[in-house]
Amino acid sequence: MRHTEEASTLSTTFRDLGILPETAEALEAVGITSPFPIQEMTLPVALAGTDVIGQAKTGTGKTLGFGLPLLDSVTVPADVELGRATPEQLSDAPQALVVVPTRELCQQVTNDLLTAGKVRNVRVLSIYGGRAYEPQVEALNKGVDVVVGTPGRLLDLAGQKKLRLSQIRTLVLDEADEMLDLGFLPDVEKIIEMLPTRRQTMLFSATMPGQVISLARRYMSQPTHIRATAPDDEGQTVANTTQHVFRAHSLDKPEMVARILQAEGRGLAMIFCRTKRTAADVAEQLTRRGFAAGAVHGDLGQGAREQALRAFRNGKVDVLVCTDVAARGIDVDNVTHVINYQTPEDEKTYLHRIGRTGRAGASGTAVTLVDWDDIPRWQLINKALELDFNDPEETYSTSPHLYEALKIPKEAKGILPRAERTRAGLAAEEIEDLGETGGRSRGRSGRSEAPAERTRPARKPRQRRRTRGALRPEGTEEARTDGGTAAEAVATAEGAQGGEAAGEGTAPRKPRRRRTRTRAGATASGAAASGSAEAPATKQAEGGTDGEGARKPRRRTRTRRTATTAEQPSTES
Repeated sequence: MRHTEEASTLSTTFRDLGILPETAEALEAVGITSPFPIQEMTLPVALAGTDVIGQAKTGTGKTLGFGLPLLDSVTVPADVELGRATPEQLSDAPQALVVVPTRELCQQVTNDLLTAGKVRNVRVLSIYGGRAYEPQVEALNKGVDVVVGTPGRLLDLAGQKKLRLSQIRTLVLDEADEMLDLGFLPDVEKIIEMLPTRRQTMLFSATMPGQVISLARRYMSQPTHIRATAPDDEGQTVANTTQHVFRAHSLDKPEMVARILQAEGRGLAMIFCRTKRTAADVAEQLTRRGFAAGAVHGDLGQGAREQALRAFRNGKVDVLVCTDVAARGIDVDNVTHVINYQTPEDEKTYLHRIGRTGRAGASGTAVTLVDWDDIPRWQLINKALELDFNDPEETYSTSPHLYEALKIPKEAKGILPRAERTRAGLAAEEIEDLGETGGRSRGRSGRSEAPAERTRPARKPRQRRRTRGALRPEGTEEARTDGGTAAEAVATAEGAQGGEAAGEGTAPRKPRRRRTRTRAGATASGAAASGSAEAPATKQAEGGTDGEGARKPRRRTRTRRTATTAEQPSTES
């Protein structure tokens, strides 16, 4: 069965669609009264217990489209008090399961379900990686009604028998195409095989690739395919979002972004990058230029990622620089500008990026900066989405048409004036201790905290002592010769000092020659030239070596036989 007709205008209310009065009361408390097209078309079918495939543009309310039927399907103590259920139907095991691709989307869906189920006190638990296991296991042991989680952590806890899936009545696969892109479909299939056969399955996504349709055919029973569009929104992009595409130089992009962020009427802004390093670098540059900016990317620990998202939602920072990890399901009010700092990989990523603005009927602005190298990629995206930006105009930070198109004040420069720096900044938001696994407690820069430096013992300073005649002073270890005594060393030193005193005033003492290559006869002539001033010390030293010739340091000299015989008489004299 397939529903493709256009939804009517927002004239009906959630109460008219048959949801529980307590759920409608919780929504009205936060100002939500009228459904969007995907919600209006999905709720009657899903409330009847039929399997549903929901397809709609990003930012059109798919979360409540599956969330409200899911909440009505679980049994809580409030239903027993009102006579809608019996005490035997209550259970501490999860009754509904929502599988999402990313941690940020997991938090978003959990918050929406908690808001809608507040009056009935529905227990909703988010389970995802990056947090400690113990709090999640403890919450499961206390009992929950709905579990929202990412495939990896869900499969891990189910394999450890910590997560009981035998009581699941409703399964939801949200953003199934993203799970396909991230390679999570095998894990999703393992989770589905652990669930009871009799259940309601709902699959929601913005796009429907072939593998996702094959998954639906294998694990869903006669699903109803609902594709919802608004009467005045025929294209693939949201009509409320104004799109601008400029050809920009990579070195000029930081300056352009700084001026775009000073456009008139700008609220919160999200900047998307393809790489984690670029996201961290852009956030750092904007912070130096005076903007209150935070970053969300894969190199950050979960605590730092949640800190940046909380600060962005609370208004402490008004610029969030992120990779495509935040392009799915992040619903923050008053996001007026989305800037594609780098060209997205494909048209699906582009749709999800610009879908962060212009949500729930609001208007928004999407700016894409295309580098020269990315022109071919952008032209493929432009053709797939049937846009009118096949050849973007070459633009720089000082181009007049940039100021005119985005309503940037003429006096705006690349640094935010101090008078406009009114945000508290990322440092004003505390980092929650999540007991992160894997030792990834990382700060705002995305790098691990440096370990404490090892204290090394202070090195003993080397003492250089001036000696005479290559003999060290008395008391040192080197002053003792092998087989000799300290007294002999002292006598030798005194002899050397006497020789120096005798030769004082005649000529300066020549330094000791070491390991020199001499020709024949040079050794003898060198010995004769040493003079009478060195005679006493030389005689004592040679006298000691005659008796112990093996201990005399061997010199590497090249001599002839005649030169060696000539040296022997002079040594013995």
